[in-house]
Amino acid sequence: MSQPTDILIIRHGQTAWNQLKRLQGHSDIPLNEKGRSQAVTLAEILRDEPLDAIFSSDLQRAYQTAHEIARTHRLPVLADKMFRERCYGACEGMRDEEIRDAYPQSYAAWYAADPDHFFPDGERKTESPRQFHHRALNAIKHAATRYAGKRIAIVTHFGVIETAYRTACGIPLGTRCKMPVLNTSINRFRWHEGTLQLLQWGEASHLEEAKKPPVDYYKHY
Repeated sequence: MSQPTDILIIRHGQTAWNQLKRLQGHSDIPLNEKGRSQAVTLAEILRDEPLDAIFSSDLQRAYQTAHEIARTHRLPVLADKMFRERCYGACEGMRDEEIRDAYPQSYAAWYAADPDHFFPDGERKTESPRQFHHRALNAIKHAATRYAGKRIAIVTHFGVIETAYRTACGIPLGTRCKMPVLNTSINRFRWHEGTLQLLQWGEASHLEEAKKPPVDYYKHY
């Protein structure tokens, strides 16, 4: 019988594009000043949390956040591009209303949660929600299996966290999934015998935003 792996899945700190509500995807946007402060605070909150490994998306905003946790735990950051956000192609860098005006059909498919829709390609080739879901879930599974019986942290993006939540709660693709994901909020899961379980959602007592209504945090911005 395999041993359970406890997983902290954490969203990166704030970026300038988060603040402006621009879709980021694979665009490599660094933390802004507030995001760096959030990362330092997060690391302090987790200082006494036993961790055996720290994984991160290889994009700056996640890696910089993970680095602060790793520094206090004296662990390396295991960067993996499989933990990247979904790629949105030509729509990266755009605001909600800009996507609606420029690509109305894609916008409608996005809000209808069409699992097989592709945004127009841009500098990079886009992914459908279904492709992204499988990529993100496989990355979580690989990390959990590699550290079976341990406690690990994964610093990543909204979409990967949504994938974990959707999987643990049995919410099928093609159904809209609404849950707040604040920058540097902590979400606790357990991987055991091929199943992902949600233990605790949205620890954010260290964040000023936790005191505000979560409506702005239901999107990938």
